[in-house]
Amino acid sequence: MQAADQGMASKTSGSIGQPITYEKIPTHIYEDSRAASLAVAHEIADLIRQKQRDKKSCVLGLATGSSPKTVYAELVRMHREEGLSFKNVISFNLDEYYPMEPDSIHSYHRFMKEQLFDLVDIPKENYFLPDGTIPASQIKEHCRAYENKINQAGGLDFQLLGIGGNGHVGFNEPGSLINARTRLIALDHSTRAAAAMEFGGLSQVPRKAITMGIAPIMNAKRIVLLAWGERKAPVLRSAVEGPVTERNPASYLQAHPNALFVIDERAASELTRMKTPWAVDSVVWDNKMVKKAVTYLSQSQHKPILKLTDKDYNDNGMSDLLAQSGAGYEINIDIFNQLQHTITGWPGGKPDADDTNRPERKDPARKKIIIFSPHPDDDIISMGGTFQRLVDQNHEVHVAYQTSGNIAVADDEALRFIDFVVDFNRRFSIENTDITNKIFHDAKEFLKTKKDSEMDTPEVRHVKGLIRRGEAKATCRFVGVPDAQVHFLDLPFYESGTVQKKPLGEEDIVIIEDIIKEIKPHQIYAAGDFADPHGTHKVCWDAIEAAVGRLKHKNFMKDCWIWLYRGAWAEWDIHEIEMAVPMSPDQVLKKRMGIFKHQSQKDGVVFQGEDSREFWQRAEERNQGTANLYDQLGLAEYEAMEAFVRWRF
Repeated sequence: MQAADQGMASKTSGSIGQPITYEKIPTHIYEDSRAASLAVAHEIADLIRQKQRDKKSCVLGLATGSSPKTVYAELVRMHREEGLSFKNVISFNLDEYYPMEPDSIHSYHRFMKEQLFDLVDIPKENYFLPDGTIPASQIKEHCRAYENKINQAGGLDFQLLGIGGNGHVGFNEPGSLINARTRLIALDHSTRAAAAMEFGGLSQVPRKAITMGIAPIMNAKRIVLLAWGERKAPVLRSAVEGPVTERNPASYLQAHPNALFVIDERAASELTRMKTPWAVDSVVWDNKMVKKAVTYLSQSQHKPILKLTDKDYNDNGMSDLLAQSGAGYEINIDIFNQLQHTITGWPGGKPDADDTNRPERKDPARKKIIIFSPHPDDDIISMGGTFQRLVDQNHEVHVAYQTSGNIAVADDEALRFIDFVVDFNRRFSIENTDITNKIFHDAKEFLKTKKDSEMDTPEVRHVKGLIRRGEAKATCRFVGVPDAQVHFLDLPFYESGTVQKKPLGEEDIVIIEDIIKEIKPHQIYAAGDFADPHGTHKVCWDAIEAAVGRLKHKNFMKDCWIWLYRGAWAEWDIHEIEMAVPMSPDQVLKKRMGIFKHQSQKDGVVFQGEDSREFWQRAEERNQGTANLYDQLGLAEYEAMEAFVRWRF
């Protein structure tokens, strides 16, 4: 996959026929993060090999977190399969939490060893990370010595970066100056909230870290910054197109002579050339582009679509659209009708109706449907109103919960559950109370002394999984799905006991494949929220995609349509939506009651990311926002809407 053309150094009109660019940092956009990661890995590998030919060391600055994982995996693959040697590599990592033991599951020392160092032939004396165990009184000297080591190695040949939701690079939080040195820094609340997932809650996240400063980062000969997903889009636009400011430390890279941002399409979605490409260069006005332009114009001009004028089009860089398509009013009517046709109260198709302009087929009148839910509550949170309609309209709805969701249950919730079982068995004189008493005692003792770096025992994980399973069953009963149509897949990739999951495996794909073959669905609903901070959604989708790829030639799959929903974190852009299911106030309230069945996920969710609202609040605001957007564009006004995009295979 080739990257899109990189941005130029400043906003210029260039010579006649040259595109305008608003980008102040060269930026390569790839279709997905894998293609982007492979390109970066190959640049690093080429640099290592060139240095080997020159008989020199290759000094790398390395990053941690989810963004560079595929880069490291590709480097490991090249080492194993192509003989890429790391014996001449000297590496310096950007940061480490403080305090932090190097063997902790949260330690960046451990991360780097597991992701790269232990898997290649880099000498142990050649990689360096800030020390999270150093006494506080020695931190300043440690930081000076760290920078001196970099200088003694000849400086950084290549620095790999990620970007935080607030623009931090390394742990240089907003407010960091361009001349900031390596130091101990207090972490911003948003940074800690984003890391709460890995630590099992915000209270467990360290408040400080040791970070390489902006100054030594800027001294690197080459800098490449990675970013994936729409959650990074606003801060990326600020860094790439906005002014240089300490409020967004990544913007300092505008001043670097050899910096490159490597991002996927979702992360690039707020850049001018992606959001309003007609303002940058000539575009092909196909239907998708016209729909995107008209909905954008309607929102930016605060006018319903049918009130847009030729002047609105001309004043906003769309004169060539008018030249191609004629009067603006004809364009308005066409796009208005397309949006109108996405709205349906019959997500499974309306029996005996003309389905020419409906998003779903009318036949068969009663469809077999699988709702794949990555976690045990994604079905009700993301598409609860649609879920209820499908059941009420007499379709055969199956729900397939792909993972146990056990790591999202708080320890005290698990203890409360075990305590209930012990008391229940005692109260009703149920045999084997000694076994349940032992499980309770062992779990209680374990959880009392559990270290932050320690994973749950198998027994505790099973208990937490049972809690999530019981809540999912309660939701299905509430909606009206028979127990026989509720499936708990417990995909093996998830059952690692930690936030860091195992790679997707053959057995995961086979499990998905088997349930599709068993049910032979006419519809599949799946999570398309690949920026989900859990990361689980993307792996669950990969399993579905792989299974569908194997089954797509089966006769029953020719009648199967796949609809993607988004999670509580984001919604589809209006021009992408292909089916919008409206909800009345009563249906919104009923969806809320269904979400409330997941009691372990209320009142202080373990993994809520940067957003402190409960899931029902996020879901309602998102659904109401979609309905408001349709209303603003001039379509019917509803209380809320759930949106879907069809995936064609």
